[in-house]
Amino acid sequence: MKNLILIRHAKSSWEAPLIDKDRPLSKRGINDAHLIASNIEAYLPKSYIIWSSTAQRAKNTADIFTECLSIPQDTIIFKDELYTFDESTLEEIIKSCDDQYDNLILFGHNGAITNFVNIFGNRVVENVPTSGFVHLTFSGNEWKNIQKGKVEKLLFPRDLKKYDSPLTGKQVY
Repeated sequence: MKNLILIRHAKSSWEAPLIDKDRPLSKRGINDAHLIASNIEAYLPKSYIIWSSTAQRAKNTADIFTECLSIPQDTIIFKDELYTFDESTLEEIIKSCDDQYDNLILFGHNGAITNFVNIFGNRVVENVPTSGFVHLTFSGNEWKNIQKGKVEKLLFPRDLKKYDSPLTGKQVY
């Protein structure tokens, strides 16, 4: 069995005039990344390999998650080819994972992540938001042969935030 955890980078900042790949996280992005990272430990396999896009916002998100989960940051493998918004490219990269690893955590970008989940998962997800966490499992022992899998867990920042209900005006969690 193969486990794939996809984490969309946290919300990025548009304040500075930077090229897309160099945009850092916004304050909200930093807070959301911490919120999700502090609530996923129970859903992580005991051992895994971590890959991240080389875009600044993905790298920053991966750093926050590894810090919150006490994972050595030098274990993250940064892959320039993960700076993609295309699900076919993402699929190729995932299917290239060495079969010695049963568990892959990947920090990347949308629409690649949402589209990949909708092609390979067993439930439709309208949108994986920034800082969104998706855990998929696949039967079989070879990454190159993964097909339709099962969505084991979805966790999005809105699932953990409290807000005022527009209907009642009361705080909802």
